[in-house]
Amino acid sequence: MTMISKLKSMAVKSPWIYRINAGSCNGCDVEMATTALIPRYDVERLGCQYCGSPRHADIVLISGPLTRGVVDAALKVFAEIPDPKVTVAVGVCPISGGIFRESYAILAPIDQYFPVDVNVPGCPPRPQAIIEGIAQAVAIWRDRL
Repeated sequence: MTMISKLKSMAVKSPWIYRINAGSCNGCDVEMATTALIPRYDVERLGCQYCGSPRHADIVLISGPLTRGVVDAALKVFAEIPDPKVTVAVGVCPISGGIFRESYAILAPIDQYFPVDVNVPGCPPRPQAIIEGIAQAVAIWRDRL
């Protein structure tokens, strides 16, 4: 075995992140954008980067309480993400429904529909909390490889 093939077999690719908005107010989405755009909270220091296709993703961030209008589309997109995938619920809405939990249009908590590995509570959660949740997701993802 050559040295290059040994290095290739030892190398682990960097995880890619995909976001699903399951009917959120966009507060959590703004904070997730902060983790991608502002160097102080940059997820690339964890070896991660956001991607535009669910077929390339390893870690999925879900925000919002999961509305009836978006549940079918969200499940379809989630099914496109290859295994092993790690799911992070970002914000209080996917965890419990938040202030919308009593609404007829809300299906929260999302763990009834998606296997959630990491919860990041907050309304909206601070960028530091989102980074910590992504770091936990990276560790889980590497264990599943």
